Amino acid sequence: MVVPGASGTVEPVEPVRTTANGVEIDVWVVPNASRTEIAGRHAGALRVRVAAPAAGGMANDAACRLIADVTGGSAELVGGHRSRRKVVRVLGVDLGELRRRLGV
Repeated sequence: MVVPGASGTVEPVEPVRTTANGVEIDVWVVPNASRTEIAGRHAGALRVRVAAPAAGGMANDAACRLIADVTGGSAELVGGHRSRRKVVRVLGVDLGELRRRLGV
């Protein structure tokens, strides 16, 4: 995804950023997938496919577990609890290492 910049140019949107509370990732979650995996990008977010259904927050939990496993940090959902587009905070991993492990 791209957005217009201040000068009218088009700038890419990065799904990973540092905040005062850690590193946050914009995530697009696809529940009921055939397998649980990180599957590239979608609309400026990291696309995460999970086998778990959306009901009862199971897809949210599966997405956070996958991100924690891949990054080696702890992952917590901080936004988008009822949406496919979510914000996940990762603690214990710096921005450079997180980008390397996620391939973004």
